[in-house]
Amino acid sequence: MKPLDQQLADMSVCAKQAEDAFAAARKETHDKVVARREQARANAAAFADRVDRDLREVGDASSQQWNALQAKVAADISRLKGAYEQNQHERDVNRADKRAARMESEANVAIDFAVASIEDAKRAVLDAVAANLEAREARST
Repeated sequence: MKPLDQQLADMSVCAKQAEDAFAAARKETHDKVVARREQARANAAAFADRVDRDLREVGDASSQQWNALQAKVAADISRLKGAYEQNQHERDVNRADKRAARMESEANVAIDFAVASIEDAKRAVLDAVAANLEAREARST
């Protein structure tokens, strides 16, 4: 294990990197932000594995603390996974909502077009009836 001062320094560097990533993400495209997020997720998993290894190295010296810490790490990882799954679900819902709105807009346009076509057909029928009446009138005079 690293000395505490080195671990604190590493933690400070990590916090600064998170701050920089946030600032950069605000200026990036969605795809870059998603890629950055996936890299952060991979890093978090790697650090979780490292914590797990460090905990195993500690051994049975304090089994109660070990078990509590393991449970906390497992709960934190579970919480992170749950938050990720919730975000995925919300993103899927948002996509579905946007698609439904787009499809509804397309349907509205199609209906408007159909109504316009029917109105045009009605005009054409009335033009034909008027032309027939005019022809009949012209023959009678």
